[in-house]
Amino acid sequence: QVQLVESGGGLVQAGGSLRLSCTASERTFTTYAMGWFRQAPGKEREFVGTIQWNSGRTTYAESMKGRLTISRDNAKNTVYLQMNSLKPEDTAVYYCAASSNDYCARIVCLRPSGYDYWGQGTQVTVSS
Repeated sequence: QVQLVESGGGLVQAGGSLRLSCTASERTFTTYAMGWFRQAPGKEREFVGTIQWNSGRTTYAESMKGRLTISRDNAKNTVYLQMNSLKPEDTAVYYCAASSNDYCARIVCLRPSGYDYWGQGTQVTVSS
């Protein structure tokens, strides 16, 4: 059973930064993309960003573009989400996800349905 474990969440003041990490416990499947999503109370899970594993191509949500960087470390089976200039509206539980769907290597997978494996989530709280 593949497990994705996130870390790095916490409480930060508006304007601050956080770096989230997501490590896969094993690599028994071919990863075509890793994604980050978030979910605030009472809201649907929304796309934050994704990285296509082989090409390294990244795509970010418009609402957060310019404030995010996704990177990966193949040797460590880890993907990172660097978030800067955080705002109170960024408060949410952040989830990482892995896709074993090969079409996510050709198109940008923006929806949760494109991902097969999910982490447990890590809380990010931005105070004003």
